[in-house]
Amino acid sequence: MRETRVSAAGLREAIDRSGYYPDLVSDAVDSALGKEAVDAYVVHHEATFDPAMEVRRHVTVLVLTPTRLLVCHTDEHPPAEGVTVAHASTTTEAVRLSRIKSVAVTRVVPDPAAYAPGVPPTEATLNIGWGGISHVDLEPATCGDENCEADHGYTGAITADDLSLRVSDAADGAEAVAHVLAFAKALSAATARTTP
Repeated sequence: MRETRVSAAGLREAIDRSGYYPDLVSDAVDSALGKEAVDAYVVHHEATFDPAMEVRRHVTVLVLTPTRLLVCHTDEHPPAEGVTVAHASTTTEAVRLSRIKSVAVTRVVPDPAAYAPGVPPTEATLNIGWGGISHVDLEPATCGDENCEADHGYTGAITADDLSLRVSDAADGAEAVAHVLAFAKALSAATARTTP
């Protein structure tokens, strides 16, 4: 992740710099973007390891337009049985800003007792929820009596699980952390201006 300059050309440059199938990723983003202006963006390229200890690359592109949040994920997959070449899958989702229910940012700062205003965090996690995907955590309910053997049913929580993007100074660089925070600020401001 390198750029958050506000333009479609800057977005394409950031995708090119990620080095991860830039034509494929740009095609997917352009298709979802249409003729809308780019207000802010983040391009985050990361490597993942699957259980077979193969390295797979993944890129997430977030684009803020005047009316929507575009989310594009591209993953590569190793050759499957009977196939000699790898393949990639790209998924794009366009979410109206009025549908975004939460923009949560977690900042990690070392030595909080010595924190000074303006010092950037060393890690940031951006969570965006719009109700597209949720997960349910259930556990047996209790009444508080340790000796009670009655069935009190279940209790639980439903948590939005639409998008989580984590960057750190150590893995991605201080600039990447700053860009995610700038994108989160722009997205928060945009959702505050929209009405459901």
